[in-house]
Amino acid sequence: MKLEKDKRWKWPAEKMREWTDAELKTREREFSDQLFRLKFQMAGGQSEHVTAVRELRKGIAKVKTLRRERQIGATKTEAGAR
Repeated sequence: MKLEKDKRWKWPAEKMREWTDAELKTREREFSDQLFRLKFQMAGGQSEHVTAVRELRKGIAKVKTLRRERQIGATKTEAGAR
């Protein structure tokens, strides 16, 4: 995903829930890489994407939350099967 100056990046949780575990892991890595690059650019004075940084942080948090929910769900399923 490329960041555009006039576009705010938002990821609806409903759409993110459709992603597989592998996709979630990949997206988390992509979002983290983008966030790192943006922070680096901002530190160098090359970018002013403050809203993009905020949205990326929220996206990372949503991905981590979904991964954790699935992990807890899998644990409950395993405990119920015993």
